[in-house]
Amino acid sequence: MLIDFVPDETLYPFESRWFDSSAGRVHYIDEGAGPPILFCHGSPTWSFLYRHIVKGLRDRYRCIAIDHLGFGLSERPDDFGYRIAEHTTVLGELIDHLQLDDLILMGQDWGGPIGLGAAMSRADRVRGIVLGNTAFWPIEPLANRAFSVILGSRPMQRRILERNLLVERFLLGELGGTLTEAEANHYRVVQPTEEARRGLTVMPKEIRAARPLLEQLAHDVPALLGHKPTLAVWGMRDVVFRPKACLPRIHDAFADLEVVELPRAQHFIQEHAPGEIISAIVNRFP
Repeated sequence: MLIDFVPDETLYPFESRWFDSSAGRVHYIDEGAGPPILFCHGSPTWSFLYRHIVKGLRDRYRCIAIDHLGFGLSERPDDFGYRIAEHTTVLGELIDHLQLDDLILMGQDWGGPIGLGAAMSRADRVRGIVLGNTAFWPIEPLANRAFSVILGSRPMQRRILERNLLVERFLLGELGGTLTEAEANHYRVVQPTEEARRGLTVMPKEIRAARPLLEQLAHDVPALLGHKPTLAVWGMRDVVFRPKACLPRIHDAFADLEVVELPRAQHFIQEHAPGEIISAIVNRFP
């Protein structure tokens, strides 16, 4: 299944590009020239989340932003499981296809473990890392595991499919006062039907189901990527990836770390504080 939607070029002024991965057709953008930066989104967003950052950086960097399968304008393959490990494999294929070297990788939400998972086996091609409100270790707090259980239940899975719950409640519930109606609709219309939203139903369950993968990342990321220059840009009002719980783990994992706190930002930092993120990236990776 492909998504029949053309973004408003005044909001998303980028050329759509396509890559035929081993699992399905992937949509991405590739803007500007210079050192490559690969932007990885989480759930329930798509590359639209990075539009302000790409516009702010493409005069000095090559900015690539992917839509994971099941999200944005990418395909919804019938035989794809939408697990974090599978998204990681597809992202790695795109990195290889584009022959990205000296790469800066940015990941937020599930984009963190997806991006880091792809980067570990390509560590010699990674220049630096940017992490924002994410985790690459097993999610321990009881509230987050309860969220996984509740959102993985049959009634809530139906609400994700039938009512687009993750977009309407969790994304737009946070950003309702930040986005215009046209911007909000760009998050809605790329998940137009129950069939299109199948990938959304998997992500909450992955908080528990992906534990073996996250345990592996917790061990391997410091070993393979821990020496890379790293920037953490953190929304300090995020109630999911709380700074007091997450930032010490990131400090322990990366020897060359700079932290930029975003005091007014919640979870979707790219919408709350794009200017601060742009400045932090330029300063960290001139």
